[in-house]
Formats: sequence, structure tokens, C-alpha cells
Amino acid sequence: MNVLMLSDVYFPRVNGVSTSIRTLALGLVRLGHRVTLVAPDYEGAGDEAAFELIRLPSRRIFFDPEDRLIRATALDHAERRLLVGAFDVIHVHTPFQAHRLGVRLRRATGAPLIETYHTHFESYVAHYLPWAPAAWLRFAARALTRRLCRAADHLVAPSVQMVEVLRGYGIDTPTTVIPTGVDPAEFTGGSGARFRSRHGIARHRPVIVTISRLAQEKNIAFLLEVARRLIGWFPEMLFVVAGEGPDAQRLRRIADELGLGGHVRFFGNLERKAELLDCYRAGDVFVFASPTETQGLVLIEAMSLGVPIVSTAVLGTASVLANARSARVSPEEPVAFARAVAELLDNPGLREVLSALGPEDARRWHAPPLVERMAEIYQRLAGERAPSRRGGLDELSAQ
Repeated sequence: MNVLMLSDVYFPRVNGVSTSIRTLALGLVRLGHRVTLVAPDYEGAGDEAAFELIRLPSRRIFFDPEDRLIRATALDHAERRLLVGAFDVIHVHTPFQAHRLGVRLRRATGAPLIETYHTHFESYVAHYLPWAPAAWLRFAARALTRRLCRAADHLVAPSVQMVEVLRGYGIDTPTTVIPTGVDPAEFTGGSGARFRSRHGIARHRPVIVTISRLAQEKNIAFLLEVARRLIGWFPEMLFVVAGEGPDAQRLRRIADELGLGGHVRFFGNLERKAELLDCYRAGDVFVFASPTETQGLVLIEAMSLGVPIVSTAVLGTASVLANARSARVSPEEPVAFARAVAELLDNPGLREVLSALGPEDARRWHAPPLVERMAEIYQRLAGERAPSRRGGLDELSAQ
């Protein structure tokens, strides 16, 4: 099949959506499909050897300078270029200019439009537009979501919990749950000892790790409060935070205010094929507390590498952690969470048991079978395409 993917975000912008898109695209190529991805241009953006990557001119977003918005003037040229591609399906991954272009191409070609709902926008908007009334922003996010989702022929959600949210919005577009998978070949190995040696961290020092975009909705400030409580029990403990984002300066200030000093280190984004794996493996415990995840990919990555987990279980993370034997679930309460982490730090034998169970827990999230399920949806929708059906859908897309 000839698959067109459209997104308002992609590497070098590091986040779960970029990772999800690349994992899916590479998996489809391995199955013999042809993939073209359209994404914004960034300074220093690289190419992809395995599939076609088209970069469109973009501009910075004033309230989120890490991201880019494809310029409206680029859409006409992109549409003309893509109309000759004879794509079997159009898969949109984000709701902004990528969605707009996808609807236009669908109207022009009749190719089915699939949209993955990667992000729970209702949980995010207040953090990025704090000057606007929160209730109004939530209402607007729900209304936008309804309009976008009803313009698609088929939705993909990364978790059952996200489907329930969409149904609660009144969206009845056919939906399939297909989580983002982890390529098992990429998430093996790694050396915690190497990471500790490289960064001057003593071999036997207790270390907790989180890997996340540094944004308010990721709830890392809560983890800093947990770390403050833990150092009362483990005076040498170190909290390793890997990732970048708009909340970095505030989090460093909070760490100072909590007196964490030499007990927390921020490492920024790490090279994915080696340094990131080493960072995961350097942790005695992986900690996570984001309430906004539609899935929680980093939890699966930690499982794959055999790092014991303590996490809250909200929205998509509840799906990942359901029946997970390598993790401990805690409420979002600092004392309870700290005690759950302390139990693991204080018990090497228990950590060893959870570590061994991690790769088994991660197996149900391996990418190849999940990519095959997506390809089956593509083939079914492409096979169902008919002129009599396109007319009604075009009218819906135009609303």
C-alpha cells in the first residue's frame, strides 16, 4: 500500500508523537508498504533513509517555542505535490495544519482519512494559555475535538481510556484501539554502570529516574516533592531527570526551593540509541506521575529495559500498568508515592524480581503485531472506498 502520513510534529522535536510516527512508519516499510510523511521543517532537521519525508516551511509558536506550525501558504503547494502520489490512505497524527491538509486531500482524492488521537488536549490547553478561563478552554478543546474526529473515516486511539473520553464527548466515529508499540530491537541492552561512570554517579548510590518532556502537565514538580521526602530516608539518593521542555526553568527553581541541591540532576534530551538506554538502566527505580498521557510510552520502554517502576495510573497509563507485574501503582500523594519507591530502594531482591518481569510485561506492547493491525485497517478502509460513499463524507469534512 501507499500510505500518506501528515503531522504537525516530528523529529528533531522529541516527544511521544514523534516516536509513535517513526515506529509505525518503519514497521510499515518492513511489511513492504510505501510511506510518505509530511511534517514541519525545523532548524537542523534530518532526513529519513527508510521512507520519504517531506518538510514544509513552518514558524515558531509564541506560547510553545519548541513546536512549529506549518505555514498556511505552504499548504497549496503541498496539496498539488501530494495529489500525484496516488495514496491508498491518509493518516493524520495531529489536529492543526496536518488535519487541514488531510481533509483537503481526502476531499480531492476520496482516499480514506484515518486520524490518531495522540493527545488529550483538554488536559493541556490551560497550561499553554494560562491567561484564558480554564472552563472556556476545556469547552473549546472538546468542541474542536468533536469537529476534527467527525471529519475522519476512522479513529485510532492508543488506549481504551482514551476511547471512553472520546465517547464522552459524543464522538461516534468508528474507533480502534492500537497502542504505540516499542521496537524490541531498539530497547535492549544499555548500561547503567556506563551512565553512572560517565556522569560521576557512584555505583551504589540510590538513583531514581524519570524521562519526560519538561512541561507542567507531566507533573514532574510532584516527583520533586517525592524526592525531597525520599532523601530523609536515603540521604545519598539522586533523582535523574532526562528531557527538555518549557517548564525546565521552573522545575530547577522548585528543586532549589526544596533544598534538593546535589540530589537532582537535569540531563536534557539524550541520544536515543545509546545514552537514553544507559540512563534508563542507571535507575534503581523509574518514576512517573503524568495524569495526561493517552498511553505512557516511557513506561513500556522502562519495562523493556527491566527497570522497576513506581507510577500513578491515570488515563492511558492505567492501561499500560493494568496487570503489570514489574510496576507498583501509587496514588498521586507524596507520602504514599515516596513509600512505594522506598520499598523498592530498600529491597534489592524485590527490585531484581520486578526487573526480570519487565520485559515480559512489555511483550504485549511490541510494535510488529500492532503495526500489522494498523495495516489491516488501512487495507480494509481502502477496499471499502466507493464514489457513493465519498460524497457524504466530503460534506462532513467541509463542515
